[in-house]
Amino acid sequence: MKKIVLLRHGQSTWNLENRFTGWTDVDLSPEGVAEAVRAGDLLRDAGLRFRVAYTSYLKRAVKTLDIVLDRMDLDWIPVVKSWRLNEKHYGALQGLNKRETAARYGDEQVLAWRRSYDVAPDPLGEDDPRNPRFDPRYEEVPAAELPRTEALCDTVKRILPYWQCEILPALAHAEALLVVAHGNSLRGIVKHLKGISDDAISGFNIPTAVPYVFEFDDGLRPVKDYFLGDPDEVARRMAAVADQGKSR
Repeated sequence: MKKIVLLRHGQSTWNLENRFTGWTDVDLSPEGVAEAVRAGDLLRDAGLRFRVAYTSYLKRAVKTLDIVLDRMDLDWIPVVKSWRLNEKHYGALQGLNKRETAARYGDEQVLAWRRSYDVAPDPLGEDDPRNPRFDPRYEEVPAAELPRTEALCDTVKRILPYWQCEILPALAHAEALLVVAHGNSLRGIVKHLKGISDDAISGFNIPTAVPYVFEFDDGLRPVKDYFLGDPDEVARRMAAVADQGKSR
């Protein structure tokens, strides 16, 4: 049975501060480092051996992957980075506290910005220094493809071609692959794999640094999925993610 493990990065400094992050390149918190260590140990103890790993251009994902591979003694495997695995772009919300934003605009509006399939926050202006067109890591990306904001549907549009043309075909030549990315970029992949509806995806949350295993048959069709770790603890952490955008 072939496997792809999806792993959200460990807690970042802005996760800790409950701020919208998006493409802002923030680091792991000390707890995020510890979470990555535990994820690596879980994967090692589960007997998983990856042939190649994929991650985004954002350091919270890159550093999580580095820690995981170190714990698994797999530092030597190839790592492929792609901007297409970046988090959903939160536009003008980036940097704002989620709870304070919910108090101002209401829980329902913030839930729509965070979790709905087709509602995007206001975009960054063209001259906003946070605009990715000013970031050298994206200088080879066509300007028209760089987001100023995104709804989840936009994130899915940039991720799925990479999934279908790069990641999934690589599974034909490996027993297991690892993808370390972000809450919303991974939600887009999960939506595709599990056929989750546009409405239902708003209720699906991925906790930080909990390995999510998908098993595939020889035809590369998903047949089973599950989180590694204690089910009650995973459920608690998923609920905590859902509560981040509430005013109280």
